[in-house]
This record gives sequence, C-alpha cells and structure tokens, in this order.
Amino acid sequence: MQYLNILYALILAIYGYRFLKSDGRIVKGALCKNESFHYSGTELFWCLTFSTGLLALSANVGLDLMAIRLLVLEIFCIIGIGLASNKVVLSASLKIYIIYLLWLSIGLFYAPEPMYGIRTILKYLYPLLLCLFASATVRDPEVFFKSSLCARTVGVVSIIFAFVPYIRRIIPGVFWYETAEAINYISIMIFSLGMFYFTNLKRKNLLYTLLFLAPCLLWVFRTSIMGSTIALMAFFFIKYKLRSLPIILTVVVLGIVSVFCIPAVRQKMFYDDNVTITDFVEGNIDEENINTNARAAMWEHLEKNFYQGHETLGSGTGTVQAYMYHNKDLFGGLTVPHSDFVQQKCDNGLIGLIIYGAMIFFVFADCFRTYWRARSAPLQLCAIVAGASIIGVYATFYSDNVVNYSMATLSMPFGFYGMMLGLRRTEEEN
Repeated sequence: MQYLNILYALILAIYGYRFLKSDGRIVKGALCKNESFHYSGTELFWCLTFSTGLLALSANVGLDLMAIRLLVLEIFCIIGIGLASNKVVLSASLKIYIIYLLWLSIGLFYAPEPMYGIRTILKYLYPLLLCLFASATVRDPEVFFKSSLCARTVGVVSIIFAFVPYIRRIIPGVFWYETAEAINYISIMIFSLGMFYFTNLKRKNLLYTLLFLAPCLLWVFRTSIMGSTIALMAFFFIKYKLRSLPIILTVVVLGIVSVFCIPAVRQKMFYDDNVTITDFVEGNIDEENINTNARAAMWEHLEKNFYQGHETLGSGTGTVQAYMYHNKDLFGGLTVPHSDFVQQKCDNGLIGLIIYGAMIFFVFADCFRTYWRARSAPLQLCAIVAGASIIGVYATFYSDNVVNYSMATLSMPFGFYGMMLGLRRTEEEN
C-alpha cells in the first residue's frame, strides 16, 4: 500500500507545477460560498502547498520520498517567487534567517560528514523559502483565509486518521507521525482561536480550537502540551499586552494542574506516580524524579562529545545527525536527538543558537508591532496567529525534532508570517 504514496506525491507535484504555470482559475470564496474569486497560478499553488504540509507520503521502498518531496517543494517555491507578480518582502527577521543559513553553510567546512549537514540546511531552508513565497504571493485577505481554512480541513482529516481505529493501517504513511501532527496542530489551534475573536462564527471556531488542542492531551505529548500552553500565552499577550497577565497566569495554572490532575500526564511526567501539586508548590520534587525517557542522558552524551570544547562554533553542521545514524544501537535505535536546541548547540555552537533564537524573537516582535499598527482585521488576525504560533512551535525545540518535520511543523508559523508580510505590504501601498 505504501507504493500509493509515491503516486499521491507525484499527483501533488503535477498539480503544483500545473498551478504555477497556469493563468489561474475561478474559486469559491473562503468565507462566503456565494462569491467567487479569480486566483492566479501562484495563489493556487500557495493554497495547495500550505494546506498539505501534514501529508508525509512516506514510502519504505528504497528511497527517501519525504526528502525528495521537500526538495521538489523548495524548487517549486523558488520558481513561484520568480513567477509571482510582486516582489518578496524581506523583513529584518528574514535577513537574520539568511545569516543563520550562511552560518550553517560555514559549518559544513569543519563538519566530519558534510552531506548530513546539507540535509540539515535543506530542512531549515524550506520554511524560509515558503515564507518568502507567501510574502510575494498572498496580497489578498481572501487567499489568506482560503489557504488557512484548507489547512484546517486537512488537519481535521488527519485527526480522523489518527483516532479512527485501523484506518492508518489501510493507508499507511499518508500523514506525518503523531509527534509532528501535534506540533502542527499548535498553529491550527491558534488560527481557530483567532477566528473565534475576529469572526462571528464563535461556537464553530471555539470547537475547532478545542479539537486541535485535544490530541496533545490525549496522546500525552508533554512537548506539545508545553508548546500549546506557550502559544496561548503569546496569543493573549499580543492581544491584550500587560492586561493579559491574569489570563496568562490562569493558563499557567491550568497547565500545572493538568500535569498533576490528569493521571496519564502525571504517570508520564514522573517516575514516582504519587507526587502531588502540593509537592510542587513546596519545592519537594527532585529533578531525578522527572521522567525524560532517557533523553537527558542522550543530550548529556552528545553535548560532552560535540559541544564541550566547541562552545562557540560547534562541531560542524550535521555532526549530531551523522553520529546518531552511525551509532543507532547506542541510543536504542534513535537517529535523532529529540532536541533541536541540543543539535543547534552541538552542530553550530552558541553562535548558531543565538542567531536562530534572535530571528524567532524578531519575528514575534514584528508580529506584535504589526498587530497593533494594522488597520484591517485580516492583517491583525494573520499577525497574531503568526506571532503566537511561532513562539509555541519554537518552544517545542526543547525536546522534539521540529526541524526534521519542518514540512509539517515550521511551515505553518512561517507560512502565516509570510502571509502577514504580504498583507502588510498591500496595506502600506493603499
């Protein structure tokens, strides 16, 4: 059955190319089905690409289909940037992103196996290309709504695949792993919350918000629970500034309560299942009682070998990936470190960690500033979704392989940010 995924990937590539080269077509409105709009070829490609990031289309048939698809999408984004009727919007944040990629490229020269470094760079490159393409293509709020709602629809289908028994066995490898899906849902959850505040469809969008918040709780994915919590805090901070502090405190309290009051979360969080919230308040919880699934030991091993003594520059781009691929038995078969922060430190040192972190901070600041300066509701909505989701997803770098899943994870917040840049440029020109 996995051979079908090759066919699906080929169909998506053919449609993507046809959209890019077409003169466009008439499409029903995103919010009002009685209206129709003409979408250009690049706008059609944007809607297709942004809404299908959750499709992994993996196939264990002797080739890395996901890597091939990622490379094809990057080539298509470059072609799309050239075909777009508008120029890309290169914000200060994206300039820092380019500097980060240049730093990763320098890291290839002292990496023991540069090919692994090239693969790492390609994973970081995709969100930037997607963002630049969005900034040049999405200049109409209609396209923003259409692509976002299509992405949410695909998200709903992925939840059905995840929770309906046996359906994944019938069509395996169509969607990404549950860990990647849960991180993707952070952005869709925030988009749905934004739609709750900015549209009259309150009940519908509140249900969608809860729907995309639920999987990380049901799967007991601590990283995604943390990312969702931080994304919600960022959302309310952007919306209410300092007046959001009581709401943020409430979210923090609910997050802590969920750790101790939801049995599945508590059992996964601690070695001793008898710990209580009183122990937390009184500071009686020892770090040794926190269950990291042996990740802490793995991180310590990697940092000892590739970060200590190389704190400034790291050991070279792709070093951690190469080491883990060649020593699978050392970590129980794991080939990824389950922490992009650790990988950034070991591969490219404190310089790489700081540059990427600075880029995320400037993206958030840009979204915050845009939200409060925007004259139109769609631009405000796009700005708050981009800012909150990128902070939430970045938080998951702590204990997951977010960059490895960039097609499903990083594409969402950077896609929203790119659309925000495009909508903002339209507002500035009018």
